[in-house]
Amino acid sequence: MEFRLLGTVAVETYTGPLPLGPAKRRSLLAALLLSANTPVSVGRLTESLWDDTPPSQARGVIQGHVSRLRALLVGADAEAYGVELATLGDAYVLRAPETLVDAQRFEELLMLAREQRSPGDTVLMLKEALSLWQGPALSGAFAGPPLKAAAHSLEESRLATVELLARTYGTLGEYHRAAALLSAETAAHPLRESLAAELMLALYRAGRQSEALDRFHRTRRLLADELGIDPGPKLADAYALILRGDPGPPAAAPAARARVPSRPAAPSAASPASTEVGAVPVAEPPVAGDTAGAPPVVRRPPSSAQPAVHPADPLPVDLLPRAPRGFQGRTAELAALSRAAAGESPVCLVTGPAGVGKTALALQWAHRNEALFPDGRLFADLRGFSEAGEPALIDVLREFLLALGVPPRRVPESAPAAAALFRSLTGRRRLLVVLDNARDSATVRALLPGGTDCVTLVTSRHRLEGLIASDAARPVPLDTLEADDGTALLAGVLGEERVLAEPVAARRLAELCGGLPLALRVTAARLAGRPQWTLAALADELADERGRLAFLDVDDTGVAAALRLTVQHLPPDAVHQFARLGHHPGGHVDPYAAAALAGTDPVAAAAALERLAAAHLVSETAPGRWVLHDLVRLYARGLDPAAAREALVGVLDHGIATALAAADTAEPGGEPCFVLPDGFRRPAAVRDFSDRAEAMRWLSDERENLALAAQAARDAGLEDRAWRIILLQWPQVVWRVRDNWTPLLELALESARAGKDAYAESRVLTLLGWVLTEEGRAAEAAALLEHSPRLAREAGDPLGEATALINLAVVRAELGELPAATENCVRAVELARREEDRHTEMLALQHLARMRLTARRPEEALAHARTALDLGPEHEEAARRSLLLAVCGEAHLALGQEDDGVRLLDRAAREAEDAGYDEGAVRALEVLVRTTAEPSYRVRHERSALRLATAP
Repeated sequence: MEFRLLGTVAVETYTGPLPLGPAKRRSLLAALLLSANTPVSVGRLTESLWDDTPPSQARGVIQGHVSRLRALLVGADAEAYGVELATLGDAYVLRAPETLVDAQRFEELLMLAREQRSPGDTVLMLKEALSLWQGPALSGAFAGPPLKAAAHSLEESRLATVELLARTYGTLGEYHRAAALLSAETAAHPLRESLAAELMLALYRAGRQSEALDRFHRTRRLLADELGIDPGPKLADAYALILRGDPGPPAAAPAARARVPSRPAAPSAASPASTEVGAVPVAEPPVAGDTAGAPPVVRRPPSSAQPAVHPADPLPVDLLPRAPRGFQGRTAELAALSRAAAGESPVCLVTGPAGVGKTALALQWAHRNEALFPDGRLFADLRGFSEAGEPALIDVLREFLLALGVPPRRVPESAPAAAALFRSLTGRRRLLVVLDNARDSATVRALLPGGTDCVTLVTSRHRLEGLIASDAARPVPLDTLEADDGTALLAGVLGEERVLAEPVAARRLAELCGGLPLALRVTAARLAGRPQWTLAALADELADERGRLAFLDVDDTGVAAALRLTVQHLPPDAVHQFARLGHHPGGHVDPYAAAALAGTDPVAAAAALERLAAAHLVSETAPGRWVLHDLVRLYARGLDPAAAREALVGVLDHGIATALAAADTAEPGGEPCFVLPDGFRRPAAVRDFSDRAEAMRWLSDERENLALAAQAARDAGLEDRAWRIILLQWPQVVWRVRDNWTPLLELALESARAGKDAYAESRVLTLLGWVLTEEGRAAEAAALLEHSPRLAREAGDPLGEATALINLAVVRAELGELPAATENCVRAVELARREEDRHTEMLALQHLARMRLTARRPEEALAHARTALDLGPEHEEAARRSLLLAVCGEAHLALGQEDDGVRLLDRAAREAEDAGYDEGAVRALEVLVRTTAEPSYRVRHERSALRLATAP
């Protein structure tokens, strides 16, 4: 089976293409394939199938097309290929191995082509990628706006691939083949200047100069006639190169691979640039004031100190921060790093106390040895000793993979898979990987590259002896600076004249600072802002140990003095944003939260954050994620203390709005939890979540921030915000119920009771009671849940009462009170039906079925479970379907129908496994292991149980 998007949308099988039918069904298939293995909402599908106002029955039309497409796939034995069209809430997902989708294979081949070092191998990969195209992308489908954009993007990727293939032909000296390839594409895309420029160069280097010049003039006239514009830089550069008679780059030997020594020696200044493999002059556009016909300036590659990059290779990546300024001394340590970096796959470990300059040493060595790493340098701050917490491993790996050229959609979701891909991509490269502020060995191991020519440089306050034992890491311990180096550091900040004027006092200051670079820089910053101060006067002040400790403590006004020197040079909008950041209760901030704090919009907030980063007042730890050092936060908070409440309300309401959007996206079948609080300040913009996975990831990533925000709200007397922020995390609570939610929910309960809000108290009690039940604290849960239905009735919340009754029934059943539990569930079903809420009715029937099964009444259990499944198979999440199918399976077993029971339990386990719902998989597989001797069930049970036990 093969899915085709690069041409007519089709599904090919051994017996021929499937009869897909009308164009809208092909559009539906295309939209699902473009987001293969990711849920696509009905709204997104509606946009793809209609380019104007959709009909009122659009949902029904989509459901009909889905049913027909699902039947076609089942009839073609799609399950044998790992293909399934499934329903997830208000969305559909087409699960299929990426190798079955031609667009995915095209991207994979293109990525592999860029990895090849031999131009001949690159040509083979690119030709194979282009052979997948059988016409314009997404042909035969009705192209709504999303599909039109996707088709355009695919075509742009194809044309870029054609241009890359032509350039690679040129590298092999096969200019006639490049010209033939480009001629056909240029005829189809006459206004694409990059194609015309490549064709001109190919014709010229093939000895067809007149044709090349004619192509330029034809394209120039066409651009003027059709668009009213002059040729752009690419066309102009190609034209100028031909007029100059530039010979072009030397062709690579067709059968040879360019090789570079594993550890290149120091470059020779006498090495001619012409000896570089694949060196290509780069033309720069004329500067302002040049005449139109003047040839552009040509920038030649530098000497062999910079290894040339093959045109088919990915460009070198460089995530390294700038080299530290005012770096002094450390000659022995730099030499020790160079020795440690020799050998095969070395791991160098710089260790020492806080403030000793570990990061500065690592960056200094990395910048001095750039020539050793022609494939680039990666950098990540692991924040192992920061109160803001460490970044998720998958976030670090994602940044590395994106930097190495992996398309965003190809980055694996799990950290182990991403780590494996990272090791694979670095297997044949010479890279430097700098891992700063590591706390433990395990995190570092997951980020080690795979190449024997790669060097990993780690900094840590810990010795990381585990890394030394497992990976032969070579430690380079770092101590405080000697007095001479400390004096030189002061001179680098203050200027040599000022230090030379008082050399004895300068040396005394270095000694009083204990040789700690951080303390020296704080001291130097304070002196730099006070030119009238003498070094001797400050040294006398520091002579008192009590005063010296207070001054050298980085949590003191010395840091404030240094920050004040930076802040006073910022524009007013950046100062305003900086001051408001000090009132943020969380550990990190994004442009949306920053905008809510400052009362601006995310675009302005992002610009202010960039300005603050340039001044080193904030740091971007991941794309769009910024942190302040704790001391910087304290300083910022003092700039505008009167704005504290206004800023807090802004960020709290931002949290409520975003969490509400996340909950609606993660669980679209659920009812809204509440109305917005009084005086709610709607943010200028709220983050949009494309699917459930993104929404759940945000809730997980922001859990600590939301908890800190809720506590800040409670402390400020904003109880109506506190319980809302906590309760809106219910999708994550349900999904990770055993993840220590009790303290946070108890805070929500305190807030609800402080505000005398019966509705809030009931809702929080219901969720808290269920969490306590799952934690094995049934008696405590029952004591709390007893009050919840009554409070819901007082608040006029019938659905809240139904949910409370369900949770109370669960705990009563666990305590052996089965008749009372059954009565609660029956009442919950009645309330849900009266309110016409299928989601709550289905939940009540699920638990009622389980209780009937426990009471050894399998016929009733089976009837209730089937009724629940009939209520909403198209709109319910996989977790609930899995639990209901498991009840059906156990009921059949109890009735002596073993084959049906095993079949349904296996289906329940598979749906849970596919959804990542390990708890449901474990429950179903436990019954299967007890029922049958099939060994695969035991293996799957052990795997699911292990995932559940080790889940973060």
